[in-house]
Amino acid sequence: MTTAEIIAVGSELLLGGRVDTNSLFLSESLAEHGIEVRFKSVVGDDVEDIVAVVTNATGRAKLVLITGGLGPTVDDVTREAVAQATGKSLRLRPQALKSITMRLQSAGRPVTANQRRQAFLPAGAILLRNTGGVAPGFAVQWNRCRIVCLPGVSHEVRGMWGESLLPVLRRDGLLSSAIETRTIHAFGLLEGEINDRISGILPATGPFRLGLLASPLGVSVSLTRSKTIKNRKAQKGVPMQAAPSLDSLMDDVIAELGQFVFSVDGQTMEEVVGQHLRGRGFTLAVAESCTGGLITHRLTQVAGSSAYVDRGVVCYDNRAKIELLGVSEQFLKKYGAVSAQVAKAMAQGIRTGSKVDVGLSVTGIAGPGGGTARKPVGLVYVGLATSKGTSTTAFRFYGKRDAITLRASQAALDVLRRWLCDGS
Repeated sequence: MTTAEIIAVGSELLLGGRVDTNSLFLSESLAEHGIEVRFKSVVGDDVEDIVAVVTNATGRAKLVLITGGLGPTVDDVTREAVAQATGKSLRLRPQALKSITMRLQSAGRPVTANQRRQAFLPAGAILLRNTGGVAPGFAVQWNRCRIVCLPGVSHEVRGMWGESLLPVLRRDGLLSSAIETRTIHAFGLLEGEINDRISGILPATGPFRLGLLASPLGVSVSLTRSKTIKNRKAQKGVPMQAAPSLDSLMDDVIAELGQFVFSVDGQTMEEVVGQHLRGRGFTLAVAESCTGGLITHRLTQVAGSSAYVDRGVVCYDNRAKIELLGVSEQFLKKYGAVSAQVAKAMAQGIRTGSKVDVGLSVTGIAGPGGGTARKPVGLVYVGLATSKGTSTTAFRFYGKRDAITLRASQAALDVLRRWLCDGS
């Protein structure tokens, strides 16, 4: 099996100014093609530091992927560092310069000396086309390691993966189908709770690997099966048992987690909810307070959502709840805006006023201020109004304001999903 290391170049990645999404995309894409990422490094824009990291990586991996540092500015030094690490000189590549020139001229921009720098690549490098940007990528062979350098812009990396990089990896014989991965997405259980529930399902030995990744949107449970299994010696008198298939193991995990599972292999909560709404022929209106329109935004990002999303109303102030949803002023004074009673009234009000099948509401305290001992930061109520009646569900979330609002939006959609799945 091919082993790989990913190196993300950029001082901003070390200073907290930017999140490295390229490594996640590349790790997933490589795994799909039987390449196991064993290491990941992040290094600043310093030639000596990059040389040290590249030298270390080439000594322990057959494939090294480097992202970032290929642009025209003074801190883009990946080309120089790779050339130095491999003992190769930088040479002007006419084909690269032609591509850069055409790209800049089409945008009405001049080809400056700094822009020309992007056309200087290590001797013998394979040019990797970048149709989504200016800076070309390149690949060089060093000892027994293939080094691939890509720009740091995420959409450029994604475009170059299939268009430019895969053909090189395929030609090098680095790709295989040795790894198969499936992912289950769950909401409503903590990472540790999921681990406890499914730990007994996984075989103690064999080709399977479990991965759990928690986020405000829930927990992703990844099951990976290596199709290349080392020969095992059977104990005398004990027959060898075939390892279960990945699909059968997935079925067992889904059965154990039950209603907490909302999708398999990548579907988002809003896509799942939209699918159910469309399938049932239901229309939806949403009344949002603490989430500030996030639920409606997520729902309407799904293509075809106009078939089931009627409207979304942001009722942040109490006056808006009274005027737009018909919430009783006495309710607000008696119970407070963050209460089960007001969540219920909001859901009923948006459903009645919009004349839709389902009304969804959310009200809560996102923080960092506004909490009390009785109603702490992170307290959220979700209301659901249908022809069968109205219900409310209370949640308590932790984290910063953006994490709480994101979790609240996911919880509201999950309440709706469960109701739709129950066949109510």
